[in-house]
Amino acid sequence: MNNLGLFDRLFPPDRDSRSAILYDHREIVYAELRDETIRVAEVLNGLDIKREDRVAILLADSPEFIASFVAIISLGAIAVPINLALRREEQLFVLKDCGACAAIVEANVTKNLFEETDALSDLKDVLIVSRERDPRVAPIKRPNGQSFANANRRPLHSFSTIAQETADALPHGRATAPNDDAANGRATAPLDSEALADTRTTAPLDRDAFILYTSGSTGEPKGAVHSQADIFYTNETYCREVLNLRAGDRLFSSSRLPFAYGLGNAFTFPLLNGFTTILCREKPAPAVISEVFTDYRPTIFFGVPVVYRMLLEHHRNVAPLDTSSLRLCISAGEALPAQLGEEWEKTFAVPALDGIGSTEMLHMFMSNHDGEVRYGSSGKLLQGYQAQLVDHDGAATEMGEVGNLWIRGASAASRYWERAETTTQTFVDGWVRTGDLYRCDKDGFWWHMGRSDDCFKPTGQWVSPIEVESVLVRHEAVRAAAVVEGFDRDGLSYVCAFLVLTDGRDPDSVEREIRTLCESALPRFKQPRRYYFVSEFPYTATGKVQRFKLREQLRGERVAHQE
Repeated sequence: MNNLGLFDRLFPPDRDSRSAILYDHREIVYAELRDETIRVAEVLNGLDIKREDRVAILLADSPEFIASFVAIISLGAIAVPINLALRREEQLFVLKDCGACAAIVEANVTKNLFEETDALSDLKDVLIVSRERDPRVAPIKRPNGQSFANANRRPLHSFSTIAQETADALPHGRATAPNDDAANGRATAPLDSEALADTRTTAPLDRDAFILYTSGSTGEPKGAVHSQADIFYTNETYCREVLNLRAGDRLFSSSRLPFAYGLGNAFTFPLLNGFTTILCREKPAPAVISEVFTDYRPTIFFGVPVVYRMLLEHHRNVAPLDTSSLRLCISAGEALPAQLGEEWEKTFAVPALDGIGSTEMLHMFMSNHDGEVRYGSSGKLLQGYQAQLVDHDGAATEMGEVGNLWIRGASAASRYWERAETTTQTFVDGWVRTGDLYRCDKDGFWWHMGRSDDCFKPTGQWVSPIEVESVLVRHEAVRAAAVVEGFDRDGLSYVCAFLVLTDGRDPDSVEREIRTLCESALPRFKQPRRYYFVSEFPYTATGKVQRFKLREQLRGERVAHQE
């Protein structure tokens, strides 16, 4: 088993009739998903996709996403998932940054994404996934009038149509796909499922297989380069130790497939182990998630803190949430506030296991465990990973002290794509510098103290935003809190709090109550001096607060006052 690639591990013959995907009120068994993967591989092979070519995936969570991801990797190319929730400019940035030569794209976003742009010089082919009965799509041209494809090739391809044409042209409708040919750099041998599985003999598990871009919570996204081996390691660590999958499990993730968290939750963990994933194309709003809970009965749910908050509000104010099928809930992306986790378990009698992972590490390396939960903490270090805390001078911290978290494990990315300097700063002698501040208590539980670039010293003493926020959200009127560094007219640092209140609450009266609360719970230098009341925070597509945008807002206000 250790030498088998992703295709082999996903599709052993004894799984053919098992339920792989529940999607759009349909059940897709493993045999159907395997056949679709082979058809996708043949389509890509027909476009002359070569080893190490980057192929972008701009698809909703769907069977086509999974089939495309597996097919690209199995051909020796590099898959680059891109989230549809990103702004057009961000999607184009990733396409250009990775140098994608082909892209598999939802029909309903294609025209807006590619019209009137000539910045993607490497992109030659665009495959369209149409979910309408008529898959035809109007031709899209560059501003200079040239198509994306070469002169003798159709400029756009209807994914479903070309896949069917390929299958119909083969004996018995059987798809073929390439195997590696060192002479010309592309796969040329006919390939059924057995032959596609045999790519393991020519595609080492530690070679570049896919690139996941960071969510941009601190600025410009970076592409973390991962291998198939990284996927298998997260399955042997987090999935085995924390999820402990069992017969009948159905996994549903509100975090999407293009991200490290969602990729494991909704794809590799359920399918590598022969279980069922629930996929949903729609944006995971509370009403949509509630419907999924009712219709598909998941046993494990994955979300981020803001989603858990919205679901609790939906349950209280809109309609009851049916969580009767759930045995576990998982949270990541940002630290889950203790109050929110406790409220979730009290309301639904299902634990919410908080953990921490990163795009660079592919998935979680710390987590709470079922039956061993300490709300407010990230849980314990998982088996198979090492961690160390260092101060700002690089020296190890004492037990219980706050330090910069460095992590080591075999799921780490090899580098950032085409970013040598940033790679050197983050990947150091086998360790990954996470940028997170942590402390570890005597029982082995790890406590997130914020991002190192979010912490600041207003009076020569460090303030961790997450510590202050944990006090602010104790007030019943506060839906969410975000603390950043502000500066007064003299350029001196102080604590500034942005608050989202529950509907109908008066900001002035709430501010007076919160100031009293902070006076009793925080030392003076950690107490916010100014409060800003906003309707919502700027979030990344993964649900992280973009604090840098809040800091930019304060800088803009300060400049305006100076003028």
